Amino acid sequence: MKNKVKELRARFGYSQEKLGETVGVTRQTVAAIEKGDYVPSLLLALKICKAFSMKMEDVFWLEEEN
Repeated sequence: MKNKVKELRARFGYSQEKLGETVGVTRQTVAAIEKGDYVPSLLLALKICKAFSMKMEDVFWLEEEN
């Protein structure tokens, strides 16, 4: 799963720690999501989208397989 969390976090002026506090996870979890090492639960993905006031498909998407 791909995402724009790092890009959006920078645009909104959030640190990883601040975003983590906002959505209820650690800074390390935010970093792992940004790197694509961790796929968030649906609930966490929704919380992240809400923090940015964005739709799910504008933040997260599936990488197309060839």
